[in-house]
Amino acid sequence: MTNSDSDKCWAECLDVAVEVARKAGKVVQEAVKQEKSVSTKSTPTDLVTEADQQVEELIISTLRDRFPSHRFIGEESSAAGEKCILTDSPTWIIDPIDGTCNFVHSFPMVAVSIGFAVNKELEFGVIYHCFDGTLYTARKGHGAFCNGVRIHVSKEKDVSKALILTEIGAKRDQATLNIFSGNIMKLLSAPAHGVRIIGSSTLALCLVATGSAEAYYQYGLHCWDIAAAAVIIREAGGVVVDTSGCLVSKCPVSYWLVQEEA
Repeated sequence: MTNSDSDKCWAECLDVAVEVARKAGKVVQEAVKQEKSVSTKSTPTDLVTEADQQVEELIISTLRDRFPSHRFIGEESSAAGEKCILTDSPTWIIDPIDGTCNFVHSFPMVAVSIGFAVNKELEFGVIYHCFDGTLYTARKGHGAFCNGVRIHVSKEKDVSKALILTEIGAKRDQATLNIFSGNIMKLLSAPAHGVRIIGSSTLALCLVATGSAEAYYQYGLHCWDIAAAAVIIREAGGVVVDTSGCLVSKCPVSYWLVQEEA
């Protein structure tokens, strides 16, 4: 495949991803009004609903019909025991409902996230805010957009003038909570303007991409939490770093998969 052919092909994939994300978002919008069947995964606070599984199946089946040779990594498929394997093949990385706890409580920060990697490098990302219909998209080398309007990260570099976003996460053991509260205290002592928790890593990262917040940090993210958002952040002029502070210059998916296997 020539560069021109691949460029056209990935552009088509992005268009399909937008279409599927909107379709999945409408399913979530309807599901949030219904009684929810809720169960847990790794911890009592790591929630999953039937809607998570149904939306992931909708996304994967639709994409597989269009692109039968492509591979898939999905949050709920992985939770069910399917191995996360990243190859050079075109691979879709899917979080059907990011912010499941928010979804359960009808708290309006819930998103569908679809990332796409080729040769182990992220090509594009699509994140759809299910409650208000905001669509974030980005493609490598083509910029990042919110509802079709170009976006850029904040130019503020002084932490004392920054709004920082984070998340508590599903682990609530004492050691994890000590680390979490310690990090909050350091930021507030800096002092940052403020620290916010919205319950959706993908939407938090999109807020960083639009310049509404200066930074987001979190330990324990999975590849489906970061794949689409990483492209959006980078194309908006931001950076994605790992927990050692090193710049993740290429696709972070391999790094996050290693963390999940550890």
